[in-house]
Amino acid sequence: MKSSKVRSGLMLLPLLWLAGCNTVVLNPSGDIAAQQAHLVVISTFLMLLIVVPVIFLTLLFAWRYRKNNTAAKYDPDWDHSTKLELVIWGVPLLLIIVLGAITWISTHLLDPYRPLQRLDEKRPIPAGVTPMTVEVVALDWKWLFIYPEQGIATVNELVTPVDRPIKFKMTASTVMNAFYIPAMAGMIYTMPAMETQLNAVMNKAGTYDGFSSNYSGAGFSHMRFKYHAMPQGDFDAWVAKTKAGGGELTRTDYLQLAKPSEKDPVRRYAAVDPTLYSAIVNLCVEPGTKCMAQQMHEDQMRNANAAAHKKAQHEASKKREAGQVASVAQLGAEVCTTPADKPTISMKSNNASVSN
Repeated sequence: MKSSKVRSGLMLLPLLWLAGCNTVVLNPSGDIAAQQAHLVVISTFLMLLIVVPVIFLTLLFAWRYRKNNTAAKYDPDWDHSTKLELVIWGVPLLLIIVLGAITWISTHLLDPYRPLQRLDEKRPIPAGVTPMTVEVVALDWKWLFIYPEQGIATVNELVTPVDRPIKFKMTASTVMNAFYIPAMAGMIYTMPAMETQLNAVMNKAGTYDGFSSNYSGAGFSHMRFKYHAMPQGDFDAWVAKTKAGGGELTRTDYLQLAKPSEKDPVRRYAAVDPTLYSAIVNLCVEPGTKCMAQQMHEDQMRNANAAAHKKAQHEASKKREAGQVASVAQLGAEVCTTPADKPTISMKSNNASVSN
């Protein structure tokens, strides 16, 4: 008896751990993540309108129509009920329509590329406030953050002001990855030679977790960083401190940084090559490498010139054909207008005679 109570207590022990959990996904600090959490709650509630009655009725029927319940009505010839059909098909259909409408609206309103329209549900974006750009590069296995407006860069540390829209521009150095700060917004994939974007805002100061949510190799488990959201004044002081710390992230330094490594410490750079992020996206950081954008432009011009040359040849061919048709028509007209007294040549099989 005592051992069974102990086993029951051990089974309930995980519930004590869950009681202390901070469900950041459902209790975020950023407006975009808050809207996404609201969608999760609404969708779950609507689906429970079907799931809960079905589970309840399943248990009820199993109990009511059990073998030893002789009082239950037995009707083997029953096969149809219009009312039940309306309930069984009508209610799920209505829920699907509602979920579809919510999905369609939220897909457009929460498009990660869509500029923000508000700071939160009660505050629009003040006039004159522009998004701060942060360029994100997923490396093996670390995160590089470039602040083009401030002219600095960091590794495994992200810092932004509170209540200011942030526009993330993201790419990857080698393999596909995923950028995710649960308290701020949903995850966005990063891919080499391609740029993805995310517009978001953080409404509460604090330190939050950020990490890679897409497996990318041996060091994936340690590909994490701390995100610090702070008031504008504190952010300006942090930028000044970073610049005072010295160090510059050049293309040569980046090539060393991009080599695979695990559990990298936080690094800060007081200056950064302003063309570095563009070179990373275009796969031309290494000296002597042609940028992908330049290569695509040259290919486009070459294809355009080839198409123009082909078109010119086609038009010239049409003109030659038109000239040949005109010559044949002119010759035919001359033959038709030949005078009757014009000399003719008569050919015979064995001899030839010319008559005038």
